[in-house]
Amino acid sequence: MAPKGKVGTKGKKQIFEENESTLKFYTRVILGANAIYAAINLLVFYSSSTISTWLWLVFALVVYVGSYRSMSAMAKPVIAEDGSLLDGGIDLNMEQGMAEHLKDVILLTAIVQVLSTISSYFWYIWLLAPARALYLLWVTFLGPWFSSDSPSAPEEVNEKKQRRQERRQMKRF
Repeated sequence: MAPKGKVGTKGKKQIFEENESTLKFYTRVILGANAIYAAINLLVFYSSSTISTWLWLVFALVVYVGSYRSMSAMAKPVIAEDGSLLDGGIDLNMEQGMAEHLKDVILLTAIVQVLSTISSYFWYIWLLAPARALYLLWVTFLGPWFSSDSPSAPEEVNEKKQRRQERRQMKRF
């Protein structure tokens, strides 16, 4: 059952604190996934690691850095000269926002990176990210654009209706 009444809004301080905890959580996810990947692939199985092992690590790091920096830029607070909080930044925990997609990319990359310690074929799961991006592009922009009706020619106004409208306008003046 949906809660009754108006949904409460978050204050600047609450958004700031939640953004800090969210960024801290995703930092731990990134470090944990990289630690597991490095420990298994680059330490335990160092003799069998190939150039692709290193390339996948670089790919994951690029995805992590890009996503995390975007999230931290969105969550950057504005602090006044006297130290008071003017703006807590964009809420990273807001549903249907860009931060939600960035968090999904970080989690997908971390899951794929850890699973790839079992088999390199798990990297193919990462193709879900561009597939989701194409889906969102289609649903929000391309689909409605292609399926929209072309503007039809304006219907010709009946002569009687046109004369009647002209008479009404003349009466007003």
